Formats: sequence, structure tokens, C-alpha cells
Amino acid sequence: QVQLVESGGGLVQSGGSLRLSCAASRPIFNYIAVAWFRQAPGKEREFVTAINWSRGNTDYASSVKGRFTISRDNAKNTIYLQMNSLKPEDTAVYYCAVSRTTWMGYSLPRVEQEYPYWGQGTQVTVSS
Repeated sequence: QVQLVESGGGLVQSGGSLRLSCAASRPIFNYIAVAWFRQAPGKEREFVTAINWSRGNTDYASSVKGRFTISRDNAKNTIYLQMNSLKPEDTAVYYCAVSRTTWMGYSLPRVEQEYPYWGQGTQVTVSS
């Protein structure tokens, strides 16, 4: 079991930046996948990005590629999401999630079912 706590959300103007953090309650095991998802009002939760905790390879949804960057600090058991060039359509509650299974290859899961551990979410609002 691992508890996740997100922070860093807020209100920002279009074109601005935010950095989200997700602190885990214990060390994350090797080759575990860690991801960010988001859910906008009236929409289903969607995949944003993921990273392999050990290998460091990443995957991004096409809607955020080139604007968002996922990273991790192994010593602090913390995952970050740097969001630049924000758009109103990025407005959502952002969740971090951790997989239970390991991912030894370079692929990373994009489906919620692969992530049993979730944070409570942090609201990001981008004004136009």
C-alpha cells in the first residue's frame, strides 16, 4: 500500500505554467510505473503522462506532448508534473497514480486499471 498526496494546483492564465508534485508515503519500487491522469468537468478521467520509476522512460498524451514534462526525485519519493503553455482545455483535477506491477520494457500503461494507487487530486484551472 502507498499513499499519494498531490499539491501545486491553482489558477493560472492561459500561457502560464504550474508545477504539480505528488509525494509518496514510502519508497517506490523498481520499475514501477507512475502516472498523471486528469478529469475535466463532465468528462471521463484521461491519461496525461507516465514514467518508469527506475528506467526513467516516459510517455505523453498527444494533447500535452511538448508542453508537459514528468520527472521524479527518487530520494524524495516524489513525482513532478511541469506544465507549460497552459490552455483553458487543460483545466481539470489532476491525479497521480502508481502501478502495482513492474514494467521491465519501455512501454508504460495508459489505462486506469493498471494503477491501483491514487492520490486525492489537485485542481488546475486555466483562465482564458
